[in-house]
Amino acid sequence: MNIAKRFFISLFLLSAVVGASSSFAGSSPESILGAGGYDLTTYFSQEKPQRGNGHHVSTYKGVTYLFANGENKKAFEASPEKYLPQYGGYCAYGASISKKFVADPEQFDIVNGKLYLNLDSKIRSIWLQNVSGRITDGDKNWKTIADKNPSDL
Repeated sequence: MNIAKRFFISLFLLSAVVGASSSFAGSSPESILGAGGYDLTTYFSQEKPQRGNGHHVSTYKGVTYLFANGENKKAFEASPEKYLPQYGGYCAYGASISKKFVADPEQFDIVNGKLYLNLDSKIRSIWLQNVSGRITDGDKNWKTIADKNPSDL
């Protein structure tokens, strides 16, 4: 086989492989797990939140949430906004200072029927010193940082 033929066959095979891989790239959406896999409904119904599992899964606005049982999943699906953590699940203290920190799902508070998560116990203790002020600042700041990447803040 001459060099030109080999070149064109190689080029054809390469374009077939690249074309096939690019068609798969957009077919599988990125999986985003909300609240670190904790069952959001248990924050409101139990003293300590419970982890969900892969048997009871619901996706809302591109985020996948796990639930401990089918009843909790149904409750969430009936009224998702009631259970969602504030500030997209990012740290409440962070939002109050215009930052997006990944939150620890075990560092939480329910305030006026809303779930707030924080980075860690130290940050949560700072947040607890002025909850209403931090929420006011977080609500105001969230309007400008919600669509920004954490690394850009």
